[in-house]
Parts: sequence; structure tokens; C-alpha cells
Amino acid sequence: MEQDVESPVTIRQPKLPKQAREDLPKQLVDKERAKNKIQRYVRKDGKCNVHHGNVRETYRYLTDLFTTLVDLKWGLNLFIFILVYTVTWLFFGFMWWLIAYIRGDLEHIGDSQWTPCVNNLNGFVSAFLFSIETETTIGYGYRVITDQCPEGILLLLVQSVLGSIVNAFMVGCMFVKISQPKKRAETLVFSTSAVISMRDGRLCLMFRVGDLRNSHIVEASIRAKLIKSKQTKEGEFIPLNQTDMNVGYDTGDDRLFLVSPLIICHEINQHSPFWEISKAHLAKEELEIVVILEGMVEATGMTCQARSSYVTSEIKWGYRFMPVLTLEDGFYEVDYNSFHDVFETNTPTCSARELAEMTARARLPLTWSVASKLNQQAPLDMEKEWPEKGGHVGEDQTERNGDIGNLESESKV
Repeated sequence: MEQDVESPVTIRQPKLPKQAREDLPKQLVDKERAKNKIQRYVRKDGKCNVHHGNVRETYRYLTDLFTTLVDLKWGLNLFIFILVYTVTWLFFGFMWWLIAYIRGDLEHIGDSQWTPCVNNLNGFVSAFLFSIETETTIGYGYRVITDQCPEGILLLLVQSVLGSIVNAFMVGCMFVKISQPKKRAETLVFSTSAVISMRDGRLCLMFRVGDLRNSHIVEASIRAKLIKSKQTKEGEFIPLNQTDMNVGYDTGDDRLFLVSPLIICHEINQHSPFWEISKAHLAKEELEIVVILEGMVEATGMTCQARSSYVTSEIKWGYRFMPVLTLEDGFYEVDYNSFHDVFETNTPTCSARELAEMTARARLPLTWSVASKLNQQAPLDMEKEWPEKGGHVGEDQTERNGDIGNLESESKV
């Protein structure tokens, strides 16, 4: 009986172009990086990476119209600025032309016996120019309102009042937008990375801040928050939970005299969210540290806020910042070329909790350790002797105590 023999079939892979074959490893690496990339809550430039969607109550933006206009981008803000003035000029220009048309001034152009509402107004263009002159109080003197037109006088009052309101609103909006201290925050710099190392015998997380301008920030203060999702004991999941990190609030170290770059220190103690995080554990964590620097601009007195953040990959364990301040002839010089530089230093890789426990054990006296060991061993010995002596441990203990009492009395004699 013949058996069917299956011949091996080779499936040819489609031959990729040379460019695709070369880019394939790169694409895999990019996908792996994108997979491991942590989504920032606050970007390095301080802008919050949060977008508001499905906002149904859009009317709330109109209730605070001034702030809405200030928050708009410059291009849209300038467009609205020009549009508002142009619309008001065209509207009142049309009203001046309508008065002249109803009164019949346009039919008596050049008639010296006719007293028009506005002299030398002969069409819509001249009415539009007269509207601009009235609202901007230019007053060239060629077109002027007469006293024989009560409706024109009333329109002049309305345009003057409404023009002043438009000027106050739009000029005030532009002034506030120009004087906003957002650009002042561009000269407040944060180090590109945070470091964890030992300081005064304690494990600390540190980052550096600096001010590039000679005009200082008044009443500067620093805050730090840990952004990390958590799950409560009841099973509730809280995304992007915010936890305060103490950077000197108790001691006043969070109040900064920011004349030269300063290193902000967060001591990792039992109240710190990094208390039980080791170097190996940190690499697996998905967290973000948001730092906020606030103060008043010395030149304008307006409050300024600068922000930045550090994700897990930007927290370097076992490093320290390079010094940037040197003493020159009669002054101190700051070298901003080394502002972001760090160098490696000896740092324990264990968590702060484990480090505290090892330090506490190392400080225990030897006598206390021996006594504690004996106290722990005594009950065990008694348990071993109990079944062997059939419950006579108490009597044996009494006999031992009596022997010890006899020895003490003999030694006194």
C-alpha cells in the first residue's frame, strides 16, 4: 500500500525594499519607545498637557468675556480688536448716512440755502469718515455737525459714550495681554533632571532653579507635587492623584532669595511618598514630579508662575549637581554652562526606609542586643523543659530561685 509523502513547502517571505529593511529595526525601536514613554501631565516648558472636551456649558465663557479675550491667542485677539472698531465705525457711519438720507441732505448738496445735519457729508464714504473722526476725536474740521439737527446731536452723544466704552474695553484687554508675566517665566529655568543622593546623612531628592535676569523675583516660593495614579483600600482608582512633597515648608526653606541658582531639597523621610522606593523600584514606577515657582515681578508687581516636571527617566539616582557659583575679584559669577550638569556620587541603592532601619540597627548597643536575645530565648527553653519534666517547671524554677537567694546571702556574709 502506497503512502502519500508530504513534500515540504517553503513559503517565501515578500522581499522588502532596501529602505524598508533598513528602517524596520528603527520602527521597532520607535514603537518600543512609544510604548514605554510616560505621558506628561505638565510639559517641560510648563504648559499643562490637558485638553478640555465635551464642554456643553459654553455660555460660561461669555459671562467672563474680558478673561476670554485675554486668554485668546495673539492672532485671534488682534483680529477681534480690529473687527470691533471696524464694525462700530461702519455702524455709526451708516447711521449718519441714514439721517442725511431721511432729512434730504443728499438731495441738496451744494445748496447754500439748505442747512444739512452734517456739513460736507455727500455720501456713505464721507459719513464713514465722519464716524471715525467722531469716535476717535480727531476733528479735522471739514465735516462738522450743525445745531439744526437734534437727531444728529443725540447720535453724537451715543457714539461718544459707546466709543469710550469700546476704547476702555479693547485697550484694557490689549494692555493686560501685553503686560502678562508669562514671558517673564521664560527666564526662570529648572534643571533638566532631578537627582537623588545623600545630604547630611539623609536620602534627598533635589532639583535646581535659577533666574537669568538681573531684576529679581520678589517673595519667591517653590512647591512640588507628585502626580501618580493610586488605588484606595476600597478599590477606587484615582487617576493622576496629587501628593504634596515637602520642600521646606516647615522650616521656611521654600521661601527663596533667588539671586543665584539654588538647589531645592526634598528630604525622603517617613512622610515622603518616596519613603519605600528604592533605585530598582524607581525604574519601574510611573510617576511625575511637578515643580511650581511663584513670585512677583519686581518691575511690574504682577504675580509670575513658572512650572516644570520630571518623569521617572529624568530622576537620576546617585548623582549630585555640579557647582556653578565661583568667587571672582569682588563679585560672584554664575556659570550657566554647568547649570544642568551632574556627577555621580556614592549613594545607597536601597529605599530610605531600609536605610533608616539599617542605621537604627547599627546604633543599637551590644548589651541591649544580648539582653533582648536572652529574653527571647528564655520562654523557648521553658517550653522545651515543660513536657520533659511533666509540669514541674514551676517547682524547678522555685528551687533555682532559692539557690540563687542562698548564694546571694552567702556572698553578703
